[in-house]
Amino acid sequence: MKLRLTPLNIVTALSFALLVISIFQAKTAGQHFDMTAFYKFLLGCLVVVSFVSDLIFRFTLKDLKRIWIIELVFIVLTAILILILQK
Repeated sequence: MKLRLTPLNIVTALSFALLVISIFQAKTAGQHFDMTAFYKFLLGCLVVVSFVSDLIFRFTLKDLKRIWIIELVFIVLTAILILILQK
């Protein structure tokens, strides 16, 4: 199996690292990084969704350049929708 780096792989890895850090981080008095359990759950869902969608894009598209373009567009559209829904 070839190891191909894609944008959704990067998003999944960063989200997973943030989730692990937020779970195992010790509570300190001047802590600025505090996530509630609901936000940790949402971040966990983001990890699962980005991993599954990356697998779907990998199986449907074979060209690495097309995968990068389509996944970047997918990430940008998702970020825009999140910003719109927050308002």
